[in-house]
Amino acid sequence: VEMAVDADGRILGVRGKIIADIGAYFFPATAGPLVTTCMLLTGSYAIPASQVELLGVATNKVPTAPYRGAGRPEAAYVVERMIELVARETGIDSIELRRRNFIPADRFPYTTPLGFVYDSGNYHQALDHALAAFDYTRRREEQQHARAQGRLVGIGIGVYVERAAGAPWESAAVAVDPGGRVIVRPGSNSHGQGHETSFAQITADALGIDPHAVVVEHGDSAIVPRGVGTFGSRSTTVGGSALVVALDKVREKATRIAAHLLEASPGDIEWDAGRLRVRGTDRSVAWPQVTAAAYDPTKLTRDIEMGLNASGYFTLPGPVFPFGVYAAAVEIDRETGQVQVLKFVAIDDAGRIVNPLLAEGQVFGSTVQGLGESLVEEVIYDEDGQPQTATFADYAILRAPDVPLLYSEFVETPSPFNPLGAKGIGESGSIGTPATMANAVADALAPLGIRHVDVPYTPAKMWRLINDASDS
Repeated sequence: VEMAVDADGRILGVRGKIIADIGAYFFPATAGPLVTTCMLLTGSYAIPASQVELLGVATNKVPTAPYRGAGRPEAAYVVERMIELVARETGIDSIELRRRNFIPADRFPYTTPLGFVYDSGNYHQALDHALAAFDYTRRREEQQHARAQGRLVGIGIGVYVERAAGAPWESAAVAVDPGGRVIVRPGSNSHGQGHETSFAQITADALGIDPHAVVVEHGDSAIVPRGVGTFGSRSTTVGGSALVVALDKVREKATRIAAHLLEASPGDIEWDAGRLRVRGTDRSVAWPQVTAAAYDPTKLTRDIEMGLNASGYFTLPGPVFPFGVYAAAVEIDRETGQVQVLKFVAIDDAGRIVNPLLAEGQVFGSTVQGLGESLVEEVIYDEDGQPQTATFADYAILRAPDVPLLYSEFVETPSPFNPLGAKGIGESGSIGTPATMANAVADALAPLGIRHVDVPYTPAKMWRLINDASDS
């Protein structure tokens, strides 16, 4: 990868060649992550020109397919390492270099030279939050004291922007029974992400009812509408928006029923905490009264069909682009090569957050996954192409005691591409973490004259690098 930069630190262009090991043959989804990496090689920066060549290489290894992050971690890793190397070459502080080159908040939607249309963003705001939460200035002062003692302490900042919700359409159906219970049937299927909670929240907010009055049914093709599914950080953005479309239809019909019951115009009906009220009066009906009337032909006009059911489909005009800024402090033990994470901060912007607890869980899970990729995980083959890490006796994974205390915070720039303003959060940590750790480790090793080290940062690799640098 090459970057062209002027004397003021403005990035003029980026040029790269990516050689991808695709394994023995193509899966249908093999190319997706590779193309995504190429198209994100300008990252969060207003780089006016870009040229990227992608070369897929057939080998005797297993074929490749999307893994959490799916091409976005590689792009963030490359872009953020280049930012640090440019800062080193030019003498410009890397934080200042980022600020000079961020896409300004007033230029969204922003079309990159590689063809993506970023929906919304405020990268300066996210960076400010990350530096404050990390206590960046104090950490740098502590680092100077540590280096004076001969300790290898590094600080890394990583900025990422990712493509989410790639499959553009989704469906949802809503059925309301006479007692007011709402049954939601999404096409996007839950397998641990908490859709039962988030979709119930969306429904409760739209109808002004208790979330406990909402039942989410999924996974049964006999009752749910046709859908695309859950992957690519798309369920809230696309599936949730399809649910909003269906709920809008329910609200419109419920409003007409309430207007008939209250002998008012539908335009005069307002929703207020589970009641439908004639604006400016104390005349109202409760939600259960409306739902009961929906199934009583004596309380409906001829132009209102019985029942209170609706389905909805939603199609995104294009992907959405969550982003974030991560910060890490690490120390590398000179005697053992062990990398210890002293502090880790994750600031993510996934547009409107429906459920902060679920979102935080996604950040924590994906960050730990990213830490594993950065510190210990590696598939190793011998000279004959035989895998040497085929079991967990040989392939290292992090355990709970290996995981540092993580700090997560959200900022919000709602997406204009969907009614919820949502983006995606499920892969954030696996995208931002490797880039951040790479910068932190390189910073720790900088006093030894080492410019760059590729993941993973295993004790054996770090020990060899430290000793080789000391010998030279």
